[in-house]
This record gives sequence, C-alpha cells and structure tokens, in this order.
Amino acid sequence: MQTTGEITDINIDFKTRKPKISLLLNIDELDAIEQLKNEDKLNVEIKKYRNKRSLDANAYCWVLCDKIAKELSKDGIATTKEKVYQDAILQIGTFEPMIVEEKAFENFKRIWEKQGLGFLIQEVCRKDKCVKVHCYYGSSTYDSKEMSLLIELIVGLAKSLGIETKTQEELNSLLEGWK
Repeated sequence: MQTTGEITDINIDFKTRKPKISLLLNIDELDAIEQLKNEDKLNVEIKKYRNKRSLDANAYCWVLCDKIAKELSKDGIATTKEKVYQDAILQIGTFEPMIVEEKAFENFKRIWEKQGLGFLIQEVCRKDKCVKVHCYYGSSTYDSKEMSLLIELIVGLAKSLGIETKTQEELNSLLEGWK
C-alpha cells in the first residue's frame, strides 16, 4: 500500500526510549489498515512529499524542444525534439552510477533504455571486463524540483537561440502548480 499523510504527533516511547510517530493517512480503506495491524513487522518509508510534475509544464517542455530542434536544423544539420530532450537530460538529469559486466552490458542497456525516451545510459569507462555507466532517469520519474530544472535549462537554450518563450511570470505560474 502506498499513500500520503501527515505526521500528527511525535513523542518518545518510555519503554524503549525510541521516537514514536503518529500518522494521519489519506485513505479510507480500513480493511488495508486492519491487515497491517496483524503483521509482526512492517517496512515503512517516510519522506518529504513533493508534488508530481505538471502536465502543462511537460507539454511546454516538448513545445520548446520542438522549436529548438527546428532552429538548430536551419544550419543544415538536422536534429529532432527527442535529441534536444535527451541532451537536456544528460546535462541536468538524475542518474545512478553502476558497473555492469561487459558481457551483460548490451542487454542491460537495451532493457534500461526501453523504459522511455529519457532513460539513457552514458558509458564512462571499460576496465577488467566491466563497464562503468551512468544510468539516467527519464523526466516521467521527476519530481517538481527536477522538472523545473529541466524546463529552466530548455528555456535558457531557447532564449539563447532567439526563440520566444513564455514570460517569467508565465513560467512561474507553470511551476507554481507544483508547490
């Protein structure tokens, strides 16, 4: 079960001297909670809540990638909006450093990149029959902070090419939807 909620109380358990947290969960499924009560142990993850990225901001990101690709293609070297997007992911994206056996590398790369356009593998080096890579996550996994960095990078590139972009106020409005 995955849900959001808020901490309603934090105190110390006097028997164990460990912190005790009370949560108010945003669900109405009492059956699920009753099942959890019967478990001996639970694995619970508590982390700061971040709003998901705005679809409007995502759509605007793709509009700009398309305009940038068309502007860059005027120089005779054709590029695509997908390439612009991938270059941006490689510049500011979140990645996991990994080491993969050389014999498994091509299959690993194929599986990783099959997840989506922004899931990229950047080879760092090869040594001792292993490949050191950076595995980038696509923007579909980004939280609002990561997505705003991506949009800011793409807006900056568009401006540098003389492409008209939304005003700062309009951009702020797109990004405010996340807060």
